[in-house]
Amino acid sequence: MIRTRLGVVKEITGTRKGLTECLVEAAGEIQRAVNYDELTGQLQAGDQVLLNTTAVYKKLGTGGFHFVMANLSRPEKEVQPAGHIMKMRYSPCQVKVLSVEDPDSPHAAVMQQTDSLDGTPVIIGTLHSMLAPAAAALKKLGGGRLQVAYLMTDGAALPLPLSKLVDELKAKGLIQQTVTCGHAFGGDLEAINIYTGLFACKAVAGADVIIAAMGPGIVGSGSRYGFTGVEQGEIINAVNILGGRPIAIPRLSFADARPRHRGISHHTRTALGRIALTKATVTLPKLAPDKMETVLQQLEASGISQKHQIAVLDAQPALAALQEYNLQVTTMGRGVTEDPEFFLAAGAAGIYAADILSGSKSADSTI
Repeated sequence: MIRTRLGVVKEITGTRKGLTECLVEAAGEIQRAVNYDELTGQLQAGDQVLLNTTAVYKKLGTGGFHFVMANLSRPEKEVQPAGHIMKMRYSPCQVKVLSVEDPDSPHAAVMQQTDSLDGTPVIIGTLHSMLAPAAAALKKLGGGRLQVAYLMTDGAALPLPLSKLVDELKAKGLIQQTVTCGHAFGGDLEAINIYTGLFACKAVAGADVIIAAMGPGIVGSGSRYGFTGVEQGEIINAVNILGGRPIAIPRLSFADARPRHRGISHHTRTALGRIALTKATVTLPKLAPDKMETVLQQLEASGISQKHQIAVLDAQPALAALQEYNLQVTTMGRGVTEDPEFFLAAGAAGIYAADILSGSKSADSTI
C-alpha cells in the first residue's frame, strides 16, 4: 500500500535534467522531496502537492525523501505528440516515450538494419556504484578517446534522473550517452528491452564500450535468487546472442560484515554460476594472497571458473582515476578506503575493456 500526504512546496533546492529537488511542508514538518518533471511537471514555491511518503515512513533506503505524485496547484499536463511506447504501463505513472524502435523515431531505420554488436565490449555490473570506477578506468586508460554508453536497466530505480552519479559522469565526459531500457526511462535514448537497448548503444550512440547496470536502489534479500542484480546472468546471455563481448564485474568485498557477501557475493555466484548460460570474462583485481585464495575457491566451488574466463590484473589505476576525476563514490555507505576490493573489481573491468580496444594486454593471468 502507498502512504500519501498533502504538502506545500517551500523551496526549490536543486534541479537537473528531468528532476527537481525541493523542501516541502507536510504534517507540520519541513522535509525533502523529489519531483520527476516528465511525470508531474514543473514545480514552484507555494505549489500544493500530493506526496508518496511510504519509504521515509518505513525508513527504507531512499535517501530520506518523499516523491511528488501530483502537483495539485497545476494538475493538467500536456502529453508531447511523439512516441507510442508507454513505460510503467498500466500504472498511474505510466509515461510515454519515443523509443528507438518506434517508426516515428529518427533512429528506426538504423535499428532495423542492426543485428550484431560486432564484438563490442559490454561491461556488466550489478550495483549502480560499479559504474563510476569502470567509467573512470575507461577514461584514463582509453586516453579520453572512447565513446562510452551507459545502458540502465529497470532492475532498480526506473527514472534515470534520480542518479546524481550519472549526471556527474556525463558532465565530466566519462559517459557520452545514456540509454534506458525496459520500464526505466529518462535516458538520452529509450529502448523497449535489453536487446534493443544494447543495439541503441552501439548503432545509435556509437559506443566503443557499453556499461550495462541498473540504476540506484537495488533490491536484495538473504536468498540466493532474491536480488535484482541476478539480471547480470541474463545480460551476459543477451550480449553473446547479439555478438558482443561480455565482461562481468563480480561483487567483491572483504569489508561487508555479512558472511554471504564476503569475498565473491553469493548473488554473483548465482548470477554467473547458475543463471549465465554463456561465457563471459570475469575480471578480478590483484589481491593479497589470502584474499585471492578465498576468491579462487569460491569461483571453483560455484562453477564460475569452469564456465567463464577469469582475468586477473592490476586495477590500481582505476582507483587513481577515481581520485583524478574527483569521484566520491560509495557502496552500502562505504568508500574506497573502507571497501577497496569492491571498487578495484569494477575498475578492473574498465581496464580490461580498454585493453581490448587498444590491443594491449594487462591481465597477468587467465583461468
